[in-house]
Amino acid sequence: MDLMNLVNEQLSGPRLTQVSRQLGISEEQTREALPAALAALTGAMAKNASHPQGAQQLSNALSRDHDGSLLDSLDGLLGGGGGGLGAAGAAILGHVFGQRQEQVQGNLGRSTGLDPQTVSRLLALLAPIVLAYLGRQQRQKQLDPGGLASVLGQERQRIEQHPQARSGLGALLDRDGDGNVLDDLADLAGGFLGKQ
Repeated sequence: MDLMNLVNEQLSGPRLTQVSRQLGISEEQTREALPAALAALTGAMAKNASHPQGAQQLSNALSRDHDGSLLDSLDGLLGGGGGGLGAAGAAILGHVFGQRQEQVQGNLGRSTGLDPQTVSRLLALLAPIVLAYLGRQQRQKQLDPGGLASVLGQERQRIEQHPQARSGLGALLDRDGDGNVLDDLADLAGGFLGKQ
């Protein structure tokens, strides 16, 4: 199962209700924001993993902290107010987006109609799920860092096919918030992820 389907399946029904309550928004708003948030997360991770050092850092982090077991215990974590997920996720976001975290959250907020704090909580909730998914893929398929980067790139491309994901990509690229991502493409050579 690919990442987008997994997130839709994991965050459906009662879980979607729980997450929406925690975020303070409607279920429809949560559903609509998920593809954009996923696109921003996987886009930043894939960009970082496209460099050998970044791929190695991600592989090490997955081996150390993200074996995929989280996917079997989401109810407990979400039922506990999402605190466990959110705290872990906040630390992950710092690594994924680095200095640009506030800017990405602001851009995502504008494109999804949510305030940046809500976007931040949504990203913090999703980040551990994304890493758990990648950790499980890494273990099941015995992926080396290069293979992991390849899987992540494929997931990113699949997510980008979703119409609502485009605003997540725009949030990553549109550095000055002018709605034009082309003027930002030249700056993409810089890695998104801080040193782990």
